[in-house]
Amino acid sequence: MTDTLSSIQARRIALAAQGFTRARPAIVGARHVHRTMDRLGVLQIDSVNVFARSHYLPLFSRLGAYEPALLDQVFLSRTTHYVEYLAHEATFVPIEDWPLWRFRMEDFRRRWTDEGSWAHSNARTLQWVQDELRTRGPLRPADLRDDAPRERGTWWDWDDVKLALEHLWRTGDVAVSGRKGFERTYALAEQVVPDHIRSTEVSREDAIRELVRRAARSSGVATQADLADYYRIRDRAIIARSIAELVDTGDLLPVEVRGWERGGRPLPAWRHRDAVLPRKIDATAILTPFDPVVWFRERALRVFELDYRIEIYVPAHKRRFGYYSLPVLVGDRIVARVDLKADRAKSTLQVQSAWWEPQARPEDAEPIAAELGLAARWQGLEHVSVSGWGDATTALHSALTALDPTARRHTHTRESAHTRESAE
Repeated sequence: MTDTLSSIQARRIALAAQGFTRARPAIVGARHVHRTMDRLGVLQIDSVNVFARSHYLPLFSRLGAYEPALLDQVFLSRTTHYVEYLAHEATFVPIEDWPLWRFRMEDFRRRWTDEGSWAHSNARTLQWVQDELRTRGPLRPADLRDDAPRERGTWWDWDDVKLALEHLWRTGDVAVSGRKGFERTYALAEQVVPDHIRSTEVSREDAIRELVRRAARSSGVATQADLADYYRIRDRAIIARSIAELVDTGDLLPVEVRGWERGGRPLPAWRHRDAVLPRKIDATAILTPFDPVVWFRERALRVFELDYRIEIYVPAHKRRFGYYSLPVLVGDRIVARVDLKADRAKSTLQVQSAWWEPQARPEDAEPIAAELGLAARWQGLEHVSVSGWGDATTALHSALTALDPTARRHTHTRESAHTRESAE
């Protein structure tokens, strides 16, 4: 028997699965970070730092204003419970999950065995890098670069040492042992991942089935495409088999969600057996583009009516919403998007643009204004300033002024952004 859910019920189940029904703690500690990671499964890493780097935001969205150094302590210390791997894009994952990714490591290894591959042509460099790590311990690319064998090549304009480290990381021979600033430090996998974890064998079928189960738990309710995208698993056949097996074990329950359709027919969907349907979602959150709630654009449109595109790589004069526009959640609706910039010289959080989404309501401006104030304090900024670019800017400035009479306005338009970037 297949249960039927409304689109609103599906939204609430999805948000509950992502931790948006929990009250934010007064003081955020490591246990809250671990609990959030247990729900998310992965934390995607990104270098863009115009407001805050992406991996800091999902914790802020769920836990509120925490000390950013706490994330560094939990994820980057030598005693960390986490390690970096390509579990979606580059992400933090629990270190005990290393065996689950061996199938992906082996896929990379097979892909690069042919005679025309970079790895085949640069075998000496690969071996030299491993020997250096074995002898000297964890190193940054810069620590190796000057002494590297000079068999030059190009790949994203990185030098051979960086290419070798990236290759060895993808194949699991090397692991990221930490970061200095934002630069990775690499070590042999055996220097980072405990022996008992590395020696654990998990078959491809078993690993993917477990990842599908986890994706279902983190999604609450999902289609096959949603489950595949969560960990970027491309093999549709094995995804389908995993879903069927998880239905047999009772982990997944078939459901039909009204409005989830393709070609006029309902999309098959599944609800995780532990997923809860809250009566309401009482949350306000600024989301990174790489938050699991919205990172799969097809799901974001289907679940939240959010037609979303990151405009970092769009020429400034062609952007509709701004350089790094962030979706804003109020209750169970994504109601706006705001393009934020931390102007640290002026100690100001600048709202470069702000736009309403179709599900917005007039009363949404007040909680968004409060969240913007919290975001500014989280980043150690004293003021919030709003531009005039976007149909939500006037309402947000009014709501901000009601909370803080010192709230400012500044000039920023698509045209001014284009002019500034051209000058730079």
